[in-house]
Amino acid sequence: CGKSTVAKLLLALERPDAGDVIFDGVSLNALTGRALRLVRKDIQAVFQNPASSLNSRLPIWRSIVEPFDNFQSHDLSEFAGRGQSRRDTAAKLLEMVGLERTLGDRYPHELSGGQRQRVAIARAILLKPRLLICDEPTSSLDITVQSQILNLLKQLRQELGMSCLFISHDIAVIQRMCSRILVMKEGRIMDRFPVDQLCSEERHPYTRQLVSAFMRE
Repeated sequence: CGKSTVAKLLLALERPDAGDVIFDGVSLNALTGRALRLVRKDIQAVFQNPASSLNSRLPIWRSIVEPFDNFQSHDLSEFAGRGQSRRDTAAKLLEMVGLERTLGDRYPHELSGGQRQRVAIARAILLKPRLLICDEPTSSLDITVQSQILNLLKQLRQELGMSCLFISHDIAVIQRMCSRILVMKEGRIMDRFPVDQLCSEERHPYTRQLVSAFMRE
């Protein structure tokens, strides 16, 4: 229904056919080159399939710090302390997402799905983005691991002071993670409201239909 397309538009990976994408008062449509790259530093993403997000030929620590290749002026000491290497930065980020430092020398195929998603999160927060887009980040994980990843995202959101755009078809997950909800159908926003008004009688018929289907599951 266009949810993932919205994520790509916000990341400036695609351009809208009409209208504009505004971030912090700046039109992303009008940006190119270095200006666009600087805005992208503030908007990072975690996608559904971490296996496809990580380079299978790179050790985990190198995948985590890969964004530095595009932002060499960014201070490497943000997470690891002044004078420390990229490898030290990766190790610190691994700890922040609940993984052992020693996993940095492994490769993606040697990690579980949940571990790979934690690595993807570590890479996404490397540049301390202001907005983290989470596109179905737990839908491919089992229930227990889902809960752990959601708790981690909530913790990091609070610690780093970043906003999160959480894209999901799972109403329970949305209720747990979000303060406001936008409901989309066929690429259009049908409804928007605070999360505590999800079951209000004022909701759009399509929203009520989704809630009803969820309650029957």
